[in-house]
Amino acid sequence: MRSLLWLAVVGLAVAEDGLSAWLRYARVPSASRHLGKLPSAVVTLNATKGYPVHTAGKELVDGIGGLFGKKLTVGKSKGTTATVGTVSAYVDKNPSAAKGLPDLVEDGFYLKVSKGNVLILGQNERGALYGAFHYLSVIAQGNVSDFTLTSNPDAPVRWVNQWDNMQDGGTHGSVERGYGGDSIFFWDGYIREDLTRAGQYARLLASIGINAVVANNVNANASILTPENMDGLARIADVFRPYGVQLGLSLNFAAPQLLGGLDTFDPLDNSVVNWWQGITDNLYKRIPDMAGYLVKANSEGQPGPMTYNRTLADGANLFARTLQPHGGIILFRAFVYDHRTLNQTLDWKADRANAAADYFDGLDDKFEDNVVIQIKYGPIDFQVREPVSPLFGHLRKTGATIELQITQEYLGQQAHVVYLAPMWKELLDFDLRVDSKPSTLKDIVAGKRFGQKLTGYAGVVNVGTNTTWLGSHLAMSNLYAYGKLAWDPEQTSTGILKEWTTLTFGHDKLVHDVITKISMESWPAYEDYSGNLGIQTLTDILLGHYGPNPGSQDGNPWGQWTRADDDTIGMDRTVRNGTGFAGQYSPEIAAMYENIETTPDNLLLWFHHVPYTQKLKSGKTVIQHFYDAHYKGSATAQTFVTLWEKLKGRIDRERYEHVLFRLIYQAGHSLVWRDSVNQFYFNKSGIPDELGRVGNHKYRIEAEKMELKGYKSYRVSPFEAASGFHCVVTETNSTVGEAKTTLKVPSGKYDLAVNYYDMALGNSTWELFVDRKLVGKWKGDLEYELGRAPSPYIDGQTAARKTFKGVRVKKGSELKIVGRPDGLEPAPIDYISVLPEGIVD
Repeated sequence: MRSLLWLAVVGLAVAEDGLSAWLRYARVPSASRHLGKLPSAVVTLNATKGYPVHTAGKELVDGIGGLFGKKLTVGKSKGTTATVGTVSAYVDKNPSAAKGLPDLVEDGFYLKVSKGNVLILGQNERGALYGAFHYLSVIAQGNVSDFTLTSNPDAPVRWVNQWDNMQDGGTHGSVERGYGGDSIFFWDGYIREDLTRAGQYARLLASIGINAVVANNVNANASILTPENMDGLARIADVFRPYGVQLGLSLNFAAPQLLGGLDTFDPLDNSVVNWWQGITDNLYKRIPDMAGYLVKANSEGQPGPMTYNRTLADGANLFARTLQPHGGIILFRAFVYDHRTLNQTLDWKADRANAAADYFDGLDDKFEDNVVIQIKYGPIDFQVREPVSPLFGHLRKTGATIELQITQEYLGQQAHVVYLAPMWKELLDFDLRVDSKPSTLKDIVAGKRFGQKLTGYAGVVNVGTNTTWLGSHLAMSNLYAYGKLAWDPEQTSTGILKEWTTLTFGHDKLVHDVITKISMESWPAYEDYSGNLGIQTLTDILLGHYGPNPGSQDGNPWGQWTRADDDTIGMDRTVRNGTGFAGQYSPEIAAMYENIETTPDNLLLWFHHVPYTQKLKSGKTVIQHFYDAHYKGSATAQTFVTLWEKLKGRIDRERYEHVLFRLIYQAGHSLVWRDSVNQFYFNKSGIPDELGRVGNHKYRIEAEKMELKGYKSYRVSPFEAASGFHCVVTETNSTVGEAKTTLKVPSGKYDLAVNYYDMALGNSTWELFVDRKLVGKWKGDLEYELGRAPSPYIDGQTAARKTFKGVRVKKGSELKIVGRPDGLEPAPIDYISVLPEGIVD
């Protein structure tokens, strides 16, 4: 009975907007039972306000107060005490304790809990704060037992990259590829006056061990370096400093010319060198603890050293030398390729995947000691599945960071739930077998394999002003997992997820079970319905990187190709007959990928160009696997909705409804993905689905075949983005459209699903009637409700579904949809499905 009453209280909990994320400090179950096992006072050693040890003391007071309702005093007491500080401060007061303390590396911490007394010591102040957050995480999960822990980070570089623009614009508003609102740092060309959210962000990052933030876009605006903006950057650093988070800065390589008035940005020109040294010195005068720089050069049209026939090492070393007097480091991105020269028609061996290793060939020993090469996990661009970049095995003297993308640019843009930790674990555990020795990626980026001192992790996060930070509550599990894996890559995906779920949603076992099932099935499902067998994510490469458009994958200048024709598909990346990419790996790995028999099926089309009829190890043909996987993945996405609905009343209403809305949307959009990709390859190959599903939808009524008034048929491009290749649009932007039909189904209850297009050109409204009775009404405002990239086109990106469940209809009933256009959006409708309850077409 008590548990039922407790659940009732949980169900009536005050709505939460997500701003506190996993640092809610919500009351734990049976909190009063544990009070005797908690400290009564907090003592901070040599704490200075505005620095991490002082922050750690405050977090302990706030955390224990929120979690258990116990008010802690600050300073010594006669009762139990939580002592927090650096090792050196503790040893100064207790010299005899030095021998009993473990060795800690930078940012590491020691934590001892004994009979209510807590000792938290960091190698530095930041480590002490990390230890405090770890202790609070442990007790927030209900564990108040005694324990002793020594925790050192696996790698020293644990940064996040924000792709924030100085002003609104770029690829997606004020945060490029950001789906959670506007920048928390910049607006209208300057640093925001109110940096409250920036401080809150630093707190979240510190709690998961992140030690630096690059606040501006890698496609940097030179104006970030004006004196006024430097002053603003110093204000950002000020709000970061209490949490031990350092500020990093992305640079435009051509800034000496764009901003400094020089006639060159040649990295070997003395005037350029002196200009950059002056900029760096001025920044460190304002921000003495600045972490360093991030540079993207000679990629996608960005300026760089090769403009002057200089090497990438010349470019990186320019900045490294200016930073050396200040102790800063430079992360130099390996994302280097020239989209202006890639042409798959003229050159069979052209391959963007080769670029990183080719451009850095011969440079390993040319970089200064404070240069770190930032390498995307795969050789293309954050795809749903890629092999590990071979460049990781080439750099033995220069340290590397692995660049992971927490922001789901190609992977559903936070409108689709995709838990990424399983993907990252698979990559980090991969053995590159350098010199025929164990060479896991996690050991390389930790510096263990080649003995480098500066290595680690860089995550593209792109939070925004939305209170959910990333635009979705569930997407925050990826940010949490990134920090946890950057600290310790041996942690498991499910273990991290359990922690995050408890801290974010509480202790309810059903909540845990549902979120675990949805999350762990999400990446495989998305891979199944977006692009599998290593073909990459078959998204629209030319526009928003969101909706399906497999045809856009070929003939583009960006090198993300499938080389699909009427008979064959896949990139031949063998040395024997293809682009030679496989040869960039060590001999053991190269041999595996060179041979079609030993290449894993999930990367088959990444490495081999094969007929659609090529048999997989499962016995299926490539084309039949495509059909089956897309149906399987979309079917899995449908289950997410029913799973989440089990949690009604167990999670506060605001977060419950927020997640439910997105899962319903994802279920509908997964069908758009399924049908678009399957229809495209059916049309291209001419090979039918063995199960007769593709192109056959017995429950659908095509809108263009209904009786139309004020609507007209419109051929959609790309063709596969519409069922039957057509939709209907209103005849003018002021014409009300009607589409009606007589239903021939037996009388009973049905789910009525309408597939329509929600363009970012207006907010059309639609009404659905059965026998003149209004079933439902909705508005085309997903560009406000979802963070995904907006689109003005009728295509797979704007396609969406609205479903009304349990509608009673009679045989012969009239079904009518009324569409009212708005702005330039002509209330487009694709089809209507009349579904027996529980059936998805």
